[in-house]
Amino acid sequence: MIYSLKDKTYIMQTTNFKFGEVFRLAEQVERNSENVTFKGVVNNAAGGVVLVAFSEGQALTTHLAPAELMVNVLEGEIEFTMNDKPHTMAAGDFMLVGKDVPHSVLAKTDAKLMLVKLNI
Repeated sequence: MIYSLKDKTYIMQTTNFKFGEVFRLAEQVERNSENVTFKGVVNNAAGGVVLVAFSEGQALTTHLAPAELMVNVLEGEIEFTMNDKPHTMAAGDFMLVGKDVPHSVLAKTDAKLMLVKLNI
């Protein structure tokens, strides 16, 4: 998609959000008691932003980061394990994760995250 604003052109390959409008970030993804929920905000060749919602006790098992990541906790509390070292993270906390680094997530409470993916 291509958007123009004040004589500048912006290219966002994939988004369901209208450019130039204000949204409440954490409200854009809903928790599901059966599984972890993902919702893309924007994605292009340079990276993307994904919202993730967990109900208490839900987890993502150990996997490799597909790119360099910035993990931002928007709501709740999680245990984020990176390279076998657990970190407790709460709303307002963030962590950087390198590409191909093993990590997992366990929701200690209902939680929402924003992942910023950088394909560098």
